[in-house]
Amino acid sequence: MEKIKLDKKSDIPLYIQLYERIKNLIEDNQFKKDKLPSIRNLAKALGVNNVTVVSAYKLLEQEGYVYSVKGSGTYIKKLPTSEEMSHIGEGDIELMVSGILPITKDSINLASMSPTPDLFPIEEFKHALIEVLDRDGGHAFLYPEITGYEPLRESISKFLVDNHSIEVHKDQILITSGGQQGLDIISKTLINPGDVIFVENPTYSGALALFKSRGAKIIGIPMDEDGINIDILKTYIKRYNPKFLYIMTNFQCPTTYSYGEEKKKKLISLANIHNFYIIEDDFLTDLSYGEKKAPLKSIDKNNKVIFIKSFSKIFMPGVRIGFVTLPNLLFKEIVRAKHTTDISSSGYLQRAFDLYLRKGYWKNHIDKIKKVYKEKYNIMTRELDKLSDYGISYIKPDGGLSLWVKLSKEIDSIELYNECSNRGLAVVPGKVFFLDNSLYSNYIRLSFGSVNNDNIIEGINILKDILSKNIKGRNNNYLPFI
Repeated sequence: MEKIKLDKKSDIPLYIQLYERIKNLIEDNQFKKDKLPSIRNLAKALGVNNVTVVSAYKLLEQEGYVYSVKGSGTYIKKLPTSEEMSHIGEGDIELMVSGILPITKDSINLASMSPTPDLFPIEEFKHALIEVLDRDGGHAFLYPEITGYEPLRESISKFLVDNHSIEVHKDQILITSGGQQGLDIISKTLINPGDVIFVENPTYSGALALFKSRGAKIIGIPMDEDGINIDILKTYIKRYNPKFLYIMTNFQCPTTYSYGEEKKKKLISLANIHNFYIIEDDFLTDLSYGEKKAPLKSIDKNNKVIFIKSFSKIFMPGVRIGFVTLPNLLFKEIVRAKHTTDISSSGYLQRAFDLYLRKGYWKNHIDKIKKVYKEKYNIMTRELDKLSDYGISYIKPDGGLSLWVKLSKEIDSIELYNECSNRGLAVVPGKVFFLDNSLYSNYIRLSFGSVNNDNIIEGINILKDILSKNIKGRNNNYLPFI
């Protein structure tokens, strides 16, 4: 208990502070016992009321760090070691719900959207890294401004105009360590426990886990093929008065749907009328294989859209470069949240990425990977089209890194997922992306970012074999996946 310190002058609620302190201690394996202190004893030791401890323990239990035994107390769940993580079975759905995809080493990986290392622009980025060292010397390793290296913010401002028709001044841009940190910072700034936020349903499971950790009440709005259902959104706005709406406008995760222009205009109008923010999470707009897509931010005139962009899926994941556009009204709060998170992102990598953009390497890289990914996309759609007799269907997104496949209603995606795992094929069951993950069990997401062309064909053939046996089983009045 002596390692738990709370700041009673902080704007962060005490129970959230306590939750984070205990979570960090559990993750660092700092507890000598597997049982947490009693609510009364911990409250007395920290000088807080019992409700604070109860709320923190409940949040820890929701996030899977502890479990409670009535009449006995609260116990720590054993977390897997890094060695154990590499051997986690594909059936661990709880990890997937938290945004973690456990993949065995020898699987054909149609689950991950991460790019393969052979697509990384190693030589060009190496030149940028070396040039920065020669040019800046030790200054390359100083802390940059809290908002990020100013020349990089200038480069990103130009990048947004040139590529997405978004006009944002460099001083409204905050550099982050990837898109997930951008989401975390926005959540810290905007969400107070009990606040209502809206999300697309289904949506990115990592975002759901993050919003839950801040104590938000999350309401899911169903997705149509051209974006979120506007009629339901209007009804819920009047009922709940949301703090913000979280969306992915182009090649949405997991559905791969993109918003129509009329729906974008309606969203902007609703945000202006009802005074809520829209968090637009963009990581795949650049990977359009047909007609160019535009982010929602490109038609935002009143700073109601907070635009988060990650370069992880279209550059190199380990570089961890992303950014957030900052509304003037939230500027100080968001910058303060960034500072308390990690002071600043790597100055050296920011300088190198700035040089990479300025030298025009970026355009060559995007052109290259679009050709590679488009070929993979065409192969996967061609192979999936052969499976229409087995009851599957999907919308062709003409972009992105995944396909959202609907199975016949008799097939449960979890059972199919387990069968695929047994055959060395990694897929993601659609269930993990829905707010109520007990519903909508007959979808799977198939991704092609981490595999070569032969793997795609082999993986779809495994899926075909499993589905064909299921069809045969149904014809014999045996339904193995129900």
